[in-house]
Amino acid sequence: MRFKEEINESYTMAEAIKEAQRCLHCKVPQCKKGCPISNDIPDWIHELKKGNMGNAISIIRAKSNLPAVCGRVCAHEKQCEGNCVLGKKGQAVNIGKLERFVADFDSDNELTHEDIVEKTRGKVAVIGAGPSGITVAGDLAREGFAVEIFEMEAQCGGVLRYGIPEYRLPKEVVAREIRYIEKMGVVIHRNTHVGVEITVDSMFAQGFDAVFIGTGLSKPKSLEIPIWQDGRCISEGENGTKCSDLKRIRLATHFLRRVELISEGFMQRNELPVDPGARVYVIGCGNTAMDASRTALRIGASRVDVIYNKGIDTMSALRAEYDDAVKEGVQFNWWSSITEIHVDDQLDITEIVLETAEPDKEPVRQTLPASNIIFAIGATPATKIVRTTSGLQNDEHHFLITRDIPYGMTTRKGVFAGGDVVGRQATVVHAMQDAKKVAQGIAQYVDAIKLMKLINMD
Repeated sequence: MRFKEEINESYTMAEAIKEAQRCLHCKVPQCKKGCPISNDIPDWIHELKKGNMGNAISIIRAKSNLPAVCGRVCAHEKQCEGNCVLGKKGQAVNIGKLERFVADFDSDNELTHEDIVEKTRGKVAVIGAGPSGITVAGDLAREGFAVEIFEMEAQCGGVLRYGIPEYRLPKEVVAREIRYIEKMGVVIHRNTHVGVEITVDSMFAQGFDAVFIGTGLSKPKSLEIPIWQDGRCISEGENGTKCSDLKRIRLATHFLRRVELISEGFMQRNELPVDPGARVYVIGCGNTAMDASRTALRIGASRVDVIYNKGIDTMSALRAEYDDAVKEGVQFNWWSSITEIHVDDQLDITEIVLETAEPDKEPVRQTLPASNIIFAIGATPATKIVRTTSGLQNDEHHFLITRDIPYGMTTRKGVFAGGDVVGRQATVVHAMQDAKKVAQGIAQYVDAIKLMKLINMD
């Protein structure tokens, strides 16, 4: 299937070493400052250009539990590469592609095997096997904690598995990073829904010293756009037809997840309500919108338009992701919004009314043929864990409330949270950055309570 083909080729060994030799190994590396997890970039590139692949991956893994993932999907142009001094003189070192090469080489050749640290320091439960959960689990396992992950899905990875298309991040890459974590002694319970089959309270009853919640955002936002049928608006009133009632309107995360399930054989192609030849409109202009629009084209849509109510300079998508979308044929409508949706008797979308209102210009309205609409406008956390956990509070937007000392602890003693679920939505590596700080907070907390128990025993 076309949507499974990875778009970027890796370096050969000779190409990787040649690119690594461009690195100046700066005494004050701006690339490291630009990396949210402060990866020691010049050091591992220096080892790479000498051919010391084992040393290179060891340096990378000291800071990152997901090097093969970060090498593919990090916002390098805004972070490490965007701060490379060579970028000011021409072409920055291709740090992301080098990291990907080192991680892939390590995995293909099974270079590194970390010694399993004796798990005597404490017992921690991690809810969610996305970027935050994997990072917390890996960091704590290295520090001598017995860690168990509880994951709702059959496969681990969270957004890495179900939210980023195969052509940008092959799922085998995610799977092998998960296997690496398991080799460190982390136990993973798949198909386990916290808040339904097990609760945070029962985890403490089982002897866990702390619990980390890294469940991300699972309730995508939507818009209510007037729906018209046979010349009359049918979306008015309490019992009116809503956008969520139309089967050909989908949320981007749900759409991408369903495509992934189809690619893995868990669902049939006809269970995806985007038919070959469809006219698809994607509302939003972040990286998820880019993924959804390109995926729609790859599964057979005849045309895909991105609808964004501002200009190109304010989009949250990376410029590289936008450029790739344009190359694949995605159309962009700036300063635009859908003001009406027209449906037939079966509530299938037939047309949309698009209004374009550029600054200092008269608005222009067009009625255009349409088959599907995909919303890519953000999400909020689910509330099931909060509802089933005593003492756990969230704010008016359903984000968990945390504090700075110990970092990441919620309103419930011993329960920590990080990443998207606390409102710090950003990239994969930013989720990792936050999770590493939370892991330190958990370690400090568990050490403190164990010390207090010893003092009380005396």
